[in-house]
Amino acid sequence: MIARLSAQKVCIDLAAAELVNTPGHVLEIGLGKARTYDRMRYVFPEREVYAFDYEIHCPKELTPPAENILHGDVHETLPVARDSFGRNIALAHADIGSFDPERDRDLFAFIASMLNEMLVSGAIVMSDRVFSEPTWERIPQPAGTEAWTYHMYRAP
Repeated sequence: MIARLSAQKVCIDLAAAELVNTPGHVLEIGLGKARTYDRMRYVFPEREVYAFDYEIHCPKELTPPAENILHGDVHETLPVARDSFGRNIALAHADIGSFDPERDRDLFAFIASMLNEMLVSGAIVMSDRVFSEPTWERIPQPAGTEAWTYHMYRAP
């Protein structure tokens, strides 16, 4: 768990540094215990950070404001976000998935299709799962994340 959290912190901090001049909101797709959400709201204090999850079970002090939670199945909430936000996303972090590689492949293809309509030019997408989106440029895994594989991409 420490390796995963350390990799996430390094990647979020790198994204924050690279996106300093890129406008847009931040998406946390899979709120979970809100560990990465907490880091993102810290490094992006001036941005809206929106969280997606089918159930909220994080500590109260880490729970996003109600207006920043998209509660429900991501197949239903991402299209709502797309329609609401338009092309105004600078960072999307997908911390969602299962133990079924085929299901995850389909899920991540769906997420990519939605994000392609929401990402600003130069936006960053990151996850511990692989996205197979050919229009996104792969960002090399940053130093300090060798113990846990993390994937980062830049939108055209």
